[in-house]
Amino acid sequence: MTEFTWLQLLSHPGFILILGACLVALLPQRLRPLSSLLLPIVALVSFLGLPRTLATEFWLMGYQLHPIHIDGLSWIFTLIFIIAAFISALYAFHNKDRIEQISVPIYAGSAIAAVLAGDLLTLFIAWEMSALSSAIIIFAGRSSAAQKAGLRYLLFHILSGLCLLLGSLIHYHNHQSLAFTSMQLSTLAGMLIFIAFAIKCAFPLLHNWLQDAYPHASPTGTVALSAFTTKLAVYCLARAYAGTDSLIWIGAIMTTFPIFFAVIENDLRKVLAYSLNNQLGFMVVGIGIGTELSLNGTAAHAFCHILYKGLLFMSMGAVLHRVGTAKASQLGGLYKSMPWTAGFCIIGAMSISAFPLFSGFIAKGIILYSVAEQGYWLIWLVLLFASGVLDQSGIRVPFFSFFAHDSGIRCKEAPTNMLLAMALTASACILLGVFPGLLYQYLPYSMEYHPYTFDHVITQLQLSFFAILGFVVLFRNGWYPAQIRALNLDSDWLYRKPMYALTQGLARVFSVLLVGWQSLRQTLAHRVIDQLERSNGPHSGIARGTSVGNMVIWVSLLLSACLVIYFVY
Repeated sequence: MTEFTWLQLLSHPGFILILGACLVALLPQRLRPLSSLLLPIVALVSFLGLPRTLATEFWLMGYQLHPIHIDGLSWIFTLIFIIAAFISALYAFHNKDRIEQISVPIYAGSAIAAVLAGDLLTLFIAWEMSALSSAIIIFAGRSSAAQKAGLRYLLFHILSGLCLLLGSLIHYHNHQSLAFTSMQLSTLAGMLIFIAFAIKCAFPLLHNWLQDAYPHASPTGTVALSAFTTKLAVYCLARAYAGTDSLIWIGAIMTTFPIFFAVIENDLRKVLAYSLNNQLGFMVVGIGIGTELSLNGTAAHAFCHILYKGLLFMSMGAVLHRVGTAKASQLGGLYKSMPWTAGFCIIGAMSISAFPLFSGFIAKGIILYSVAEQGYWLIWLVLLFASGVLDQSGIRVPFFSFFAHDSGIRCKEAPTNMLLAMALTASACILLGVFPGLLYQYLPYSMEYHPYTFDHVITQLQLSFFAILGFVVLFRNGWYPAQIRALNLDSDWLYRKPMYALTQGLARVFSVLLVGWQSLRQTLAHRVIDQLERSNGPHSGIARGTSVGNMVIWVSLLLSACLVIYFVY
């Protein structure tokens, strides 16, 4: 444990991004894109200069805080967050929106600060900063839908922050410590903090903010959003709740249920948002298993997922930027106009489908192996099919946007900076898939795992080809759900149908009660007024005149009695 110093603060990668964003706001417009691009580079250099293991100590008003806590788990997440910040800045290099140029680095810096936090107070502050800055990114979509989605997003994340704060206070009261370590669901504090992480990780029935908000941000804003929020929650769950059995089943549900809604969704960015839920499920299962191997798998999958999911969002963002829509019903044949974007999208699709020689294959394999090693065969089957057969986003997104039918749309290729960002990310997806050791050496724990075994390769190829075959058969025979404009409610149905009906019914009941109360109040008021009128009005007994002389006599008698009593006693 070392004492936290100002020098360490200046070398904190999250602080560099946050402070740098404030300085970028003061620069002229022509310098802001380049400055935003340089910030992650400076943060990376500073971070690599820090030791791989570090724990700092800082006392504030009697509370022991740990602003920087670096170990194997926090190191790998910080590294990928910085890389994601750089890719986001490069992708948005053409963007002149001052709000996004400031909010994205603050968002990334806050997420990094939360990952490096060794105490609950520092975590809470960074947690709230990330929530506020990410909500601003959604608002920067500058549409009515973006404003509504941003408000809903902010509501969910304020609730998450409140749960984290209340849980932290109870935890400190019980343990006299704010250290961010392993928690237990059996305690009230542990349950509240768990709920805070569950909201941000988009657990089932708490996930709709994700599908609602991400597609309404700008093309560049969505890329940044896809990298940090949910993966920060994954890190926190891995830090505090590794080995919690319930997470295994929650994660298994997460891998399956979003896929069915993604199949009928028309907005391809929303399809990717559903697929994001699916991929988070793998990480949550790895956390629930809780072994060193499974936690390595979670970290590896988070690392690779940020890259290939970001690549898919970038490709759809490029389409939205050039065409003005990401609806499957309005796209098709764009490979003729945007061949590079189509190629990068296919690489992202191969990665997310865990196809051999791509990054998803080497990351998901660790989790699958760890699940089988612990004997959870039902969970293993669910994950296996979810990684190949059930996850249709790797097929639907490139097919309906770039192929399917010729929509007649002709446009320019994506801007150069977008293509460069996609090229870097696509190269990383292939490089990590071909040389998995490049990633494995930086995982939190040492392990002996070789992804390219005969069984693993053949199994994944069979699943991938079976998924493609199933899609082709369904599509050619007209059995695949039609791509139509529609509102997909999924679990929002609970909020918008029965909950809405309940609130409407309660509103009518309260309206009747209010009318009755007002009527009763008016009746009682009239009765009181009438009684006062009768007793105190001009015709009441009190109002009748009394002789002044009689009053003088009575006053004199009272004064005399008082004098007699005074002199006697």
